[in-house]
Amino acid sequence: MDYAIQVKNLTKTYKDFTLDNISFDLPCGTVMGLIGENGAGKSTFINALLNITSAQYDQVTILGHDLNTQIKLIKEDIAVIFSDSHYELSFTPLFVGKMLSKVYKNWNQKKYLDYLKRFGLPEKKRLKKFSIGMRVKLEFAAAFSHDPKLLILDEATTGLDPVVRNEILDITREYAKGKDRTVLMSSHIANDLDRIADYIACIHEGKLLFIRAYDELQNNYGIINCSRQFLDTLSPDDIAAYRKEAYNYRVLVSNRQKLKSVFTDVWIENASIEDIILFYTKGEKIR
Repeated sequence: MDYAIQVKNLTKTYKDFTLDNISFDLPCGTVMGLIGENGAGKSTFINALLNITSAQYDQVTILGHDLNTQIKLIKEDIAVIFSDSHYELSFTPLFVGKMLSKVYKNWNQKKYLDYLKRFGLPEKKRLKKFSIGMRVKLEFAAAFSHDPKLLILDEATTGLDPVVRNEILDITREYAKGKDRTVLMSSHIANDLDRIADYIACIHEGKLLFIRAYDELQNNYGIINCSRQFLDTLSPDDIAAYRKEAYNYRVLVSNRQKLKSVFTDVWIENASIEDIILFYTKGEKIR
């Protein structure tokens, strides 16, 4: 299997925060949702991955290129979109296109102008007069116009109204359908990742809690509302986490289908991605 990103033992330490020993592989042609609450370490990880901030690691390989020695080759084939536009507000979309045509070998000006038209972005209007949603769309127009193999989104939908956010997700999903195109999308909004992710990686307080295939989370995880007595009958291997409430326990189980066949009279509800993240970050573990 080919991998768009391979990371082994990446660590970044600040005075009051540590991104602790992150490792994972992202297969080519897939979408990984990187989820966690604000301050969990998502942006720190992406900045380290892009060499924006220094970090310690055993290996970081992007599109088969080593981060230490081949950063120029990496930059040719990736596009990165943050929550805030990094273009000067005095620029116009037309100027942005001319500038980027001198940066990327694969720049396609016609494609760029077509995206501007599709997104309803005036070519000669200064960015300071654009809404936040319009600026984000400009970022996507620029990103797609040099045919990147890897798209990295760092909270790119934050602050957008629901209509624009849905449009951005549709654009991202359309891009991801292309052959061997890969997306790493950081977000604290679980519903965004529900729509497009093949894999979910959860970061909490600087630690990578899990990486799971989206289908595995949907098919295998469930929630049982029960008494303490019933909780004690479950095997620790069945329990991902639990939460004590006023009159009962809510238990996240990781093998819903198996437990349905064992406890035929017990209702096991489906667990959303948001539910799973909440249990893993706020719930208790069986010791």
